[in-house]
Amino acid sequence: MKVILLENVKKKGKKGDVVEVPDGYAKNFLFPKNLAKEATSQSLTELNNEKSSNEHRKEIEKTKAEEIAEIIKEKIIKITSKAGKNGKLFGSVTTKDISSKIKEVFGVDIDKHKIVLESDVKAFGTYKFGVKLYPGISVQMAVMIAEEQE
Repeated sequence: MKVILLENVKKKGKKGDVVEVPDGYAKNFLFPKNLAKEATSQSLTELNNEKSSNEHRKEIEKTKAEEIAEIIKEKIIKITSKAGKNGKLFGSVTTKDISSKIKEVFGVDIDKHKIVLESDVKAFGTYKFGVKLYPGISVQMAVMIAEEQE
């Protein structure tokens, strides 16, 4: 019997695979646990439509990531912060601060989890960091931390 796997099944295949399994295995194990459904012509058509829509969505995400990469590649952003004694920062500059500054300056919304700092930013100066926009698409930027003028 041909079935479409709804979840990863050990030794049978991954989610979305169409596999041939014994009738008893399908009826007594896979179907009751919602691990698979019968591979009818309608369900195969639905599976193909779902796969093509996922590919289209990924293509759009990749194109958008490439456009953002062109906008922010090798740019420097400036963040001002209050200083304590010895010229050190109060607290530190976080990926959230950097993300909001990128949005303010370039109008591009980047999730703070996609920003990779090489080290903690706890003093004034210029720091390089990476932005992972999409698998295989990442850019380097820099942040310049300056003292806030009163």
